[in-house]
Amino acid sequence: MARFAAVGAGRMGRGIAIAFAYAGHRVALVDLKARPAADWAALQADAAAEIAQSLAGLQQLGVLNGAQAEAIAARVEYADAAGAPAALADAELVFEGVPETMAAKQDALARLSRICRADAILTSTTSSIAVSQLAPLVSHPERFLNIHWLNPAYIIPVVELSTHRGTAPAVLARAKALLEGIGKLPVVCSDAPGYIVPRLQALIMNEAARMIEEGAATAEEIDKATRYGLGLRFAALGVVEFIDFGGADILHHASREMSQSIDSGRYAAPAILDRLMAQGQLGLKTGSGFYDYSGRDIPAYRRDVLQRTLGMLRHAGLWRAPAEVTALDREAP
Repeated sequence: MARFAAVGAGRMGRGIAIAFAYAGHRVALVDLKARPAADWAALQADAAAEIAQSLAGLQQLGVLNGAQAEAIAARVEYADAAGAPAALADAELVFEGVPETMAAKQDALARLSRICRADAILTSTTSSIAVSQLAPLVSHPERFLNIHWLNPAYIIPVVELSTHRGTAPAVLARAKALLEGIGKLPVVCSDAPGYIVPRLQALIMNEAARMIEEGAATAEEIDKATRYGLGLRFAALGVVEFIDFGGADILHHASREMSQSIDSGRYAAPAILDRLMAQGQLGLKTGSGFYDYSGRDIPAYRRDVLQRTLGMLRHAGLWRAPAEVTALDREAP
């Protein structure tokens, strides 16, 4: 029987199913909506075809061979509404991924509360509804949290876990361990809108669209700048680590200038940055900022950051070896 289940046979459920099957687990892809037999057959065929297509893409890139792709696809079992109780009987981690309406969530979570075993961890993959709004819909809400995947779910390692006040610490630890067991990197946030990644990326994407609208730069130039400038740096350093590395004062002054020249609402520095400035906690240069650097080998840390950055440059094919000394250079005074 499947240890894991994705409820909702849409794009997210299919991606989650691949992630667990890729890691060697049997996983149930469950549709709770009662449908005529022909409609269920069509949905199942569509889901199987998309999963096969995704695996074929990995095969074409040399990640998998044909036998591995077939084995992964075979680990996904499909269940309609009638077969849901049997498919979910032994599942220890269940992901609800039905449409983003409270009515659909309420129905699905109530049914899962009845069907699933008492110690099963129940989660929602919602990207728009707070975990605290959904927790009351679950029996034994201490076993409930939101788990937000980033598309494609079987590729992107980060998975965002959002907890409510009643989420049991042991449940959170178990969910993290199960996700780490399939190669994911769980990050935890509170019951806040937008999680971490969507909240940050929405600001960046809106600002990029605004720059095009204002004629500040073309789409092509913005994408070049973000892939090989912004994105490359933030792939080597986390956003908060980047603030400390450069200095909170740099961000403070940049925010002041852009809030005056572009938009005061969008670029005003948050109060926490003002407090760090007042306390002289500017980051690496002062020994503390968002992080505490006391007792840390700073030269070794700087080398590590340089190594990470060089690794990203090499990955992007942009690292160039130093030029050879030419005859003209040797003759120069």
